[in-house]
Amino acid sequence: MSAVDAVIIGVGGFLAGIINAMAGGGSLLTVPLLAISGLGGTVANGTNRVAVLIQNATSAWGYARRGVGDRARTLPVLAPAAVGALIGSVVASQIDDRLFERIFGVLMIPLLVLSVWPNRSSASDGGAEGDDEAEPQRWPWWVTYLAFFGVGIYGGAVQAGIGLILLLVLSRAGFDLVTANGVKTLVILVITLIAVPVFILNGQVRWLPAAVLSLGTGIGGYVGANLAIDGGERLIKPVLVVVVVVLASRMIGLWELF
Repeated sequence: MSAVDAVIIGVGGFLAGIINAMAGGGSLLTVPLLAISGLGGTVANGTNRVAVLIQNATSAWGYARRGVGDRARTLPVLAPAAVGALIGSVVASQIDDRLFERIFGVLMIPLLVLSVWPNRSSASDGGAEGDDEAEPQRWPWWVTYLAFFGVGIYGGAVQAGIGLILLLVLSRAGFDLVTANGVKTLVILVITLIAVPVFILNGQVRWLPAAVLSLGTGIGGYVGANLAIDGGERLIKPVLVVVVVVLASRMIGLWELF
């Protein structure tokens, strides 16, 4: 890895950390950056997980310091997410680079649809019809558990865009966007803790690029968490829109980088 590559990866990691803390999709920037430095698809995927782990640890710390989160509702869904992450990471570590790249690209299509789909249950102009009517209807417990199991599989296998998927799931489960971002970082942290050892054992982590990227995403994650809390939904929603645009642009030309 050259000095220029290190600077690009570090700066890209910082931006990705902010994006991940406020919405999700930062790995759609960092995985291609790692690929530019000469890593194959699955190795870039595995190396990226180390940075994701650091970034979500700092983001979770930032949210916790500001009292954002809902532990009573979060802890029960961590188990199905962790089981799913183990399954997904094992599967992803066994496929070749080209197949991973194709799967990565195809999965971005439904991700884009989900990220822009309107949440009718939470739409309101500030509760003009009353707080009870403005609160989203929560899923049954078994639907929530199944959803987090699926999120765990996706996060363990691909990871990129999982923040957007989690925000969608948490929104449908009845969380406001600010609280959902705090819960999201904790869930991704647990998923990544499960996935990273799998990629390490399969020799799919390169430590120098991982260290540089981790430094950038760690700082960006803490900055992004505080920006999200201070700005609230007024700041988070525009970030979501920007991330969706980035996803669309990456869909068009991402694989030219590999």
